[in-house]
Amino acid sequence: MDIILKNVKKKDFPVLKSLAKSLGFEIVEENEKPYNPEFVKEILQGEKDIAEGKGIKMTMKELNNLWK
Repeated sequence: MDIILKNVKKKDFPVLKSLAKSLGFEIVEENEKPYNPEFVKEILQGEKDIAEGKGIKMTMKELNNLWK
């Protein structure tokens, strides 16, 4: 059986870790990275480009024509 603890405070983690170890549980720590760093870089670059006026404006009609 697996137990997953989420949102554990840093101050509580050593206590939980010690308890689990004393009971003979296996401890697996996983730090999730929800976004691919390259994806984040592209999004931030896009926001920067827009702020610098490098974006283009399109009407709804022009956007709808892209889907056809």
